[in-house]
Amino acid sequence: MTEARTGESSRRPMRHERPVIDEAGLDAARHADRLLAAARALGSERWIAYLEPLPDHLRDDEPTALRATATRCRAAYGVKDSIRDTLPADVTEPFLDSIDRLIRELNRESHRSRG
Repeated sequence: MTEARTGESSRRPMRHERPVIDEAGLDAARHADRLLAAARALGSERWIAYLEPLPDHLRDDEPTALRATATRCRAAYGVKDSIRDTLPADVTEPFLDSIDRLIRELNRESHRSRG
């Protein structure tokens, strides 16, 4: 069969086929779980609502959706309104580092696939 018939040329790699991205997403999910637990412990309803869907998305999203999830995670660190203002640094900073790593890996993969 030709590539056109099997759809191979247009098929995007699944997340498990990109182990570096998968591991970065799983690592970010673990940090998101800790961040959510801290928000719950402090009773921060706003951040609980914001964070609740993120760990599952970080664990399960395919790369295209994972980029959108990572961007949403990064948005929690706004200039005028930041999760850092409410939650302790021992959970906010590791989460931020893991999200930045995930975004870097997604960018590398995107750059490689274009080249």
